[in-house]
Amino acid sequence: MTPQELKALLQDVSKGKVNTDNAYTCLLNVLREAPYKDLEFARIDQHRSIRQGFPEVIFGLGKTPEQIVAIAEKIIDAGQELLITRVNEATYKAVCTIAPNAMFHREANLISLSISNKPSGHGTVMVVTAGTSDVSVAEEAAVSAEVMGNRVDRLYDVGVAGLHRILAETKRLSTAKVIIVVAGMEGALPSVVAGLVDVPVIAVPTSVGYGASFGGVTALLSMLNSCAMGVSVVNIDNGFGAASIASLINHLDKT
Repeated sequence: MTPQELKALLQDVSKGKVNTDNAYTCLLNVLREAPYKDLEFARIDQHRSIRQGFPEVIFGLGKTPEQIVAIAEKIIDAGQELLITRVNEATYKAVCTIAPNAMFHREANLISLSISNKPSGHGTVMVVTAGTSDVSVAEEAAVSAEVMGNRVDRLYDVGVAGLHRILAETKRLSTAKVIIVVAGMEGALPSVVAGLVDVPVIAVPTSVGYGASFGGVTALLSMLNSCAMGVSVVNIDNGFGAASIASLINHLDKT
């Protein structure tokens, strides 16, 4: 049972369309089901969407195409959204054997299959990059946020080396409910953006940079040491993690 189906059942009970005995039986059957599907090599959390509002996401790196297909099939059979990160075109072709309508987002290295394309988040998630080299991580964040039911605005290549570029977009920045800022090198952009807005900023350090960037560690430490208010930081190259946090914020009740 999806969160939408659970909510619909409770609404039908409140309207008198379903009596309490039938609703009780339905819920009891859901609770009797194992909360996960055991494939021996993986245990798929079937109730995650009920607890957290979005189903389990498949991390593709390190899994074989066959394993990914087997996991994806169970998620699809449960009527849930499919999101697979860190994959290539060969894996996409394998997934298409069970989900021909799945989409491959090449720049994000991500596969998705949406049940509903209608955004359910209250506002806009803006994804900002310091440079074009950061776009792959940014697209992982942007596409993930879209699949999670959010309107997404992209603002790319506005790093601090040309500060006028981000300052020219302050009006656009002010329209977002939450902003994801993706940056490598010295990782200064999140602090600049946070100083211009009154919404949460999620900083994503990338592994982009020369030797002294230490594969993104320099950007990570810079973001962790930000003096700007409202900045939180995820791990290096973790666009999906940033999207998850942004989506949770964007789905909080306005009241």
